[in-house]
Amino acid sequence: MTLSLYDATIPSNLQILRALDALLDKAEAFATEQGIAPATLIDARLADDMLPFGYQLKACAAHSVGGIDGVRGGSFSPDRSPWPTDFAGLHTVLRDAIATLELIDRAEFDLLADADTSFQFGTLVMPFTGANFLLSFSQPNFYFHATTAYAILRARGMPLGKRDFMGVPRMKA
Repeated sequence: MTLSLYDATIPSNLQILRALDALLDKAEAFATEQGIAPATLIDARLADDMLPFGYQLKACAAHSVGGIDGVRGGSFSPDRSPWPTDFAGLHTVLRDAIATLELIDRAEFDLLADADTSFQFGTLVMPFTGANFLLSFSQPNFYFHATTAYAILRARGMPLGKRDFMGVPRMKA
């Protein structure tokens, strides 16, 4: 079996985005059970100089769907827009990303592998191929932000385990 760019990217993004959406359900239930204001969890950080939980979820969408859009358009820049400040808005971000990824055509996606793509932030410009951007830049960022979101909730006392992070693995049929 040959592993395609689609196979190396889309199924794993979907797996983790779905897990994050379920994690968000648990965060909402935890806030209710503990009498915690939703903003307390959404604004929670691991460290003062890190961005909060809400941003981490938005960044996962940005480094999945947004990364693909960047390859399609030839350039990716960080999404500096505000993130939702409520659970419903965060669910929307995750579910929109999931729905978009589910519609991606495998053959069309694999054609992006050799596309010229640049990462641009201020005066910094980093040139990539589409595959190298997605696999060596966007994907590591995606997992960093997913892991950070999970760690923020654990640090706030939520009873979570590895299965909550991983979601449903893709097993042999």
